[in-house]
Amino acid sequence: MDTTSPSDARKPERFSSSERVEGAARSGDALPVIALAGNPNSGKTTVFNALTGLRRKVGNYPGVTVERVEGRMRLPDGREARVIDLPGCYSLTSSSEDERVARNVLLGLDVRVPRPDAVVAVVDASNLERNLYFASQLFETGTPVVIALNMVDVTERRGTPIDVAKLEAEFGVPVVPIVARSGRGIEALRTALARAASPGRLWSLSLMGEEALDALTTAVREAATVPADAAASEALRLLTSEVAAEELAADDTDLASAITEARQRLDDAGVDREAVEAECRYAWAGRVVGLVRGAAPSSGPHRSERADRLLTHRVFGPIIFLAVMGAIFMSVYAWAEPFMGWIEEGTAWVQLKVGALLGSGMLTDLLVDGVVAGVGNVIIFLPQICLLFLFLSILEDLGYLARAAFLIDRLMRGAGLSGKAFVPLMSSFACAIPGIMSARTIENRRDRMVTILVAPLMSCSARLPVYALLIAAFIPHGYQGLTLLSMYVLSVTAALVVAWILRKTMFRGESSTFLLELPSYRMPVPSQVLRTVLSRGGVFVREAGTIILAISIVLWFLAYFPKDDAISAQAEQRVEAGEDAGEVADWEAGEQLEQSYAGRLGKLIEPVIEPLGYDWKTGVALIASFAAREVMVSTLAIVYGVGDADEESVPLRQKLREDRRPDGSPVHTPLTSISLMVFFVLACQCMSTLAIVKRETNSWRWPIFMLVYMTVLAYVASLVVYQGGMLLGFGP
Repeated sequence: MDTTSPSDARKPERFSSSERVEGAARSGDALPVIALAGNPNSGKTTVFNALTGLRRKVGNYPGVTVERVEGRMRLPDGREARVIDLPGCYSLTSSSEDERVARNVLLGLDVRVPRPDAVVAVVDASNLERNLYFASQLFETGTPVVIALNMVDVTERRGTPIDVAKLEAEFGVPVVPIVARSGRGIEALRTALARAASPGRLWSLSLMGEEALDALTTAVREAATVPADAAASEALRLLTSEVAAEELAADDTDLASAITEARQRLDDAGVDREAVEAECRYAWAGRVVGLVRGAAPSSGPHRSERADRLLTHRVFGPIIFLAVMGAIFMSVYAWAEPFMGWIEEGTAWVQLKVGALLGSGMLTDLLVDGVVAGVGNVIIFLPQICLLFLFLSILEDLGYLARAAFLIDRLMRGAGLSGKAFVPLMSSFACAIPGIMSARTIENRRDRMVTILVAPLMSCSARLPVYALLIAAFIPHGYQGLTLLSMYVLSVTAALVVAWILRKTMFRGESSTFLLELPSYRMPVPSQVLRTVLSRGGVFVREAGTIILAISIVLWFLAYFPKDDAISAQAEQRVEAGEDAGEVADWEAGEQLEQSYAGRLGKLIEPVIEPLGYDWKTGVALIASFAAREVMVSTLAIVYGVGDADEESVPLRQKLREDRRPDGSPVHTPLTSISLMVFFVLACQCMSTLAIVKRETNSWRWPIFMLVYMTVLAYVASLVVYQGGMLLGFGP
C-alpha cells in the first residue's frame, strides 16, 4: 500500500496563541490552553512537571475515574497558560476510558474541559516508530501540535541520534529535542508553542480506501458530530473501529448508513478494515524513522537490553521481582511505623492540651474526640502513602515497574486481573488506601476497577490488633501461628476469587490486550520523585481527608449522645464513697457507651449478629471500628470497663474470657473468635478506604457497592464458620 503523503493533504496551519485565544474564551477561560499527550512511559508527566513545577491541581474528569491533572506555565511573552496533562494513550480510537477522555478533550467534545489551543506531543526518541503511531493521530485532530522529542540523550548514548531538522521538515510541525528529566530543551519547547501547526494526515490508504474515506468524511461533516477540522480523523475512526461505529449507530441513522456503505466498499475490495490503519501508519512511521535515523551500530545490545536479559529472565526475573516487592512491602510497613507512632503521640498530645485548655464539656469532647481524632485518622495514613509512592515513583523512573507488570501478568490473568494489579494488591497488605491509589497505573478501566474493589480484601496492618487480641485470648499456643497465617491465606484467596467473579459478571468482556512498552533504564530525578510524592499525599489529604473527618465526627456523635445524668451521678457517689477514681471512670465510660446511640445500635443489630456468635457488645465494637479497624480493641476495653487498653492487655483478655450470657454460657469462645476474625478479614470496616474509593472512582456508587458486597461476604462466611463449627461440636 502507498504510504506516502497524499497529494491533497492540508498544508500546515501556523499557530499563534494570540490568534487562537477565542478557543479559550469559548470555554470561559481567558488563558491559552495547552494539552500534553503521549504514550505511557514516554516521559509525559516529567515534561508536565518541568513545565509547571508544583503549580498543579489534581481531580477527576467529570463522571469518570480517569485522573485529571492541570497546572500553569509561563509563556515566553510573560503570560500564563493552562496546561492539561492528558491520560497516557497508545491511540485515539476510544476503546478505553483513557483514550475516550483524551479524544474528547482534544476535539472539544467535553464542554466542561476546554479544547486545547495547542498540543505538546511527547515522543520517546528511543522508541520513535512506536510513538509516531499516536503522534500521527494527534496531527489529524485539527489542533496545532508541537513535538517534544524526549530522551534524546538515550539515542545519543546508543549512537543513533535523530536528525531533528529532517523530522521537522517531514512533519511540518516544530520538533524540539529535550531531556525532560534534566530540563534540557524545556525553554525551547515553550518558545516553539507559538509555531505549533496542524499538518493533517501525512499518509494514505489505497485508492479504494481513500475513496471510501472521502465519502464518509463528507457524511461526518454534515452530521457535525465533531469539529470540521477533525472530520477526516473521525471518519477514519468510524471506518476502521467497531467500537466507534457502534457508539453512533443508534444516534444518527444517516451517518450509520454512510458508515455501513463505506465499510462495505472496503470489504468488497478485500481490505481488512481493522488492520489497514495500523499497517499504513506503521509503514509510514517506519519510512520516517529510516529517513531521520540510520541503522544502529553493530556494537551489541545496549545497556537496557543487557539488563533485561537478567531482570526479565524466566527464572531469575521472578526471583528478583519478588525480592524487590518484598523489600518495598517490608520497608513501607516498617519505615512508616515510627512516623505513624509519632503522629499518634502528637494527636494524643494535642487532645490533652485542648482538653486542659478548654476544660470539661461537650464542646471539648467534640474537639478532642471528634475533630482532633478525625484529623489524626486522616494524617495517620500519610507515612505509608508517601513511602509507597516514593518507591513506586523511583521504580517507574528507573523503568523497572513496566518489567514487574510484564513478569506477573500471566499469573494475575488467571484471576482476571492485570499484571499491574500486583503492586496495588501487595501494597494493600500494609494499607488499602495507598494500594487503591496506586491502581492509577492500570490503564484499562475494567482491570483498574476490579483491582480497586478487591484491594480491601487483602489483610491490612490495621487488622493485626484484632487478630492479636483474639488469638492470644482464645487460640491454644500450638495453633496461634497457623491461625494467623490462615487469615492471610483467606484474604488472598477471597481477593482472587472475587476478582474472577467480578471479571466474569459486572466487568465481563475480553481481557485487555497487554500492550506494554519497556522504557529504557534511567536514573530517577530526585526533584521529580519528590513532586510525585507531595502531589499524591496532598491529593489524599484534600480529597479523602474531608470525608474521613466528617465520618469521624458522626461516629463521635453516635458514641457520645445521649448522656445519662444518672450514671454520672452514680459515678460521683462511688468516688465520694472511696472507690478508685480511675476504675469508676472506666465503669462510667462503659455504661455511657452502652446507652448511647452506638450502644443502642449494637443492641438493635444483636439479633442479626447473634447467629455469628456475637452479642451487643461486639456489635458496638463493630460499629465503632468503622472509624478504623484497630478501634475495635479500645472500644471493647471501654465496654468491659478496662479503660485504656491495647491488644496486649491481659485484663481485657481476662474480661473477654469471663463474660457470660444469661444462660451461663461463655460469650467468647475459640469458635466465636475465629468467626469474628473471618468477619474482619472480609468486611469493609474502614471509612477511610471508602472515602478513597469515592475519590478514585469519582462516584459514591462504587464505595457503597464495596461496603455492601464485602459486608454480605463477611456475614455469610462468618455464619458458615460459626454454625458449621456448632454442628461439628466445637461450640461451648
